[in-house]
Amino acid sequence: MALLLGVDTGGTYTDAVLIEDDDRVVASAKALTTRHDLAVGVGAAIDAVLIESGASSADIAMVSLSTTLATNALVEGQGGRVGLVFIGFSKRDLARQGLEGALNGDPVITLAGGHDHTGGEATPLDEVTLRAELAVHGKTVSGFAIASQFATRNPAHELRVRDIIREMTGKPVSSSHDLSAKLNGPKRAMTALLNARLIGMIDHLISAVEGLLEVKSIDAPFMVVRGDGALISADQARVSPIETILSGPAASIVGARWLTDERDAIVSDIGGTTTDVAVLRDGRPIIDPLGARVGEFRTMVEAVAMRTTGLGGDSQVHMATAGLAAAVTLGPRRVMPISLLAVDWPELVHNALDAQLSSSTIGEYDGRFVMAIGRADVATGGLIGREATLMERIGDQAWPMGKIVRNRMELGALQILIGRGLVMISGITASDAAHVLGRLSAWNVQAAEKALELFSRQRTGGGNRLSPGAPDLARMIIDQLTEQSAEALLETAFAEDGFDFGLPAKELARHVLTKQGMAHHRGLMAIDAGLNLPLIGLGASAHSYYGAVGERLNTKVVVPDFAGVANAIGAVVGQISMRVSGQITSPGEGQFRVHFETGPQDFTTQDAAVTALEEQLSTQAMSGARDAGAQGIRVRMDRDIRVAQVESREVFIEAELTAVASGRPRIAVG
Repeated sequence: MALLLGVDTGGTYTDAVLIEDDDRVVASAKALTTRHDLAVGVGAAIDAVLIESGASSADIAMVSLSTTLATNALVEGQGGRVGLVFIGFSKRDLARQGLEGALNGDPVITLAGGHDHTGGEATPLDEVTLRAELAVHGKTVSGFAIASQFATRNPAHELRVRDIIREMTGKPVSSSHDLSAKLNGPKRAMTALLNARLIGMIDHLISAVEGLLEVKSIDAPFMVVRGDGALISADQARVSPIETILSGPAASIVGARWLTDERDAIVSDIGGTTTDVAVLRDGRPIIDPLGARVGEFRTMVEAVAMRTTGLGGDSQVHMATAGLAAAVTLGPRRVMPISLLAVDWPELVHNALDAQLSSSTIGEYDGRFVMAIGRADVATGGLIGREATLMERIGDQAWPMGKIVRNRMELGALQILIGRGLVMISGITASDAAHVLGRLSAWNVQAAEKALELFSRQRTGGGNRLSPGAPDLARMIIDQLTEQSAEALLETAFAEDGFDFGLPAKELARHVLTKQGMAHHRGLMAIDAGLNLPLIGLGASAHSYYGAVGERLNTKVVVPDFAGVANAIGAVVGQISMRVSGQITSPGEGQFRVHFETGPQDFTTQDAAVTALEEQLSTQAMSGARDAGAQGIRVRMDRDIRVAQVESREVFIEAELTAVASGRPRIAVG
């Protein structure tokens, strides 16, 4: 009997499952995710699942981890401070693909250099400027991202810059050509930048889990789920953490297919921070041909075509500021639910809420709390000025927000600490509303009731009270969660439908005709609309929310057994799959240029060029799969050869070849 351990670390819960021989779930368990030390939550989940199953550590033959950590970090704007080395591009190129916004003030080193489309050097690399800039910025960042013009055709300048950065700073380096073989330099730069930003965070998680496994005497291969649902080794995830964006959601799709008989469905996984929506077609998740998109960022990472929205059970509730009517909105930032905070700090939370409820005036920060969730040494370059002062003031306990933030400038400093992942806000959420309505009871119900009562006293634009009291506000919040969930699902459905409706999917999801169709409008017009596929609801709270969502969308809802741990199931039933791509261009008639990492090489025939590239790609893919721990490896070669008809003859333009090596993970043999 081989027991496979799947673990999923989410924003609120860490899940664990034990699966026997890829066949059945033996046990499942949940524990609260402990952001200050992720190993605590992971360890608690593993202990619980071992106790439930009666198995021992020695019975575990493989461990696999999926995580929403990278996805949540990008949605919430978190991550380390990094430097971008931009080679051969102009400052105007920073505005493309949203790169300038993604930098968010992080330093950019713009250098002369780069190559042309044939792989030839366009301009010599400016190493003098590079060394001077590294002397200035080397100690202020946690790592570097490098993007050079046409690096996929010749990575020589990226490789040289990488070596100099390592020599001068010793910091981690993310090179764009290692992450994608496609053109579009600014988009590759975006991918490398986000990868560099995530390295410290993912390394911390993997190290925590590895240390925990060692303590628990679990000696088994350790895998991590990639954004397309495939598995990679922990060491590979450390180098390319960007590949783990959408890891948790991708695992949930694999888990949904394993748990249900549905081959064609829309899958929606609601977590604490995000709702992740994807489509199953013929039993397989649709892959995004444009690269993974998370929030506002579009990357070149191969991943499930997933739409991730900052909407979860722990999304912050805001009073709607537009219009005069009473209304609320949710997200995109996750906060700790008041009902959960009160589990750890009951006296502090209740005393603060009671004092605020007894006051005749509404304070700006009423019903919100602040606590540290990390260490100052995690923030790149340490903390200075107001940020350092605030961290010292917060210390290692929770505080009412009004006692920490004393002016607007300190509020800005607090936002920086939140962005660095060092501090978290606690406020009211949909989870609190569910506690007030009796749908959930895991945390402190009384604290949730007090917090919602306090929030309900706020005044709308028309001067009226937001809500008569906590129960009415709770229903308003859950109704809004249903509405925003439905919009997220409709957006995916319109985007993946295959028909051109003439408007962007986001606009269609909110269009008055769509909303009236969902409500079965009957006037002079009869309008009906709904999803044409069943909805698979996943996540710990899916049973609580998705019945109403299905009714809103006029479709069947399937919430399978173990829906709350589908991510952990998907983490352990997937395959290892390594993809490696390469390109062939034609600098002149009768010339076929293969763009190897060592530099371009010309061939006199198309067949010779294709054969040479296929051999290299197959070797790389096989090696990557073996390094990831695969066995029974199979290699598939995909060829995209583009030609043109010129004067009744076929002329080669370019080709992209992709080798895919797949196999099941090796398991420990007792």
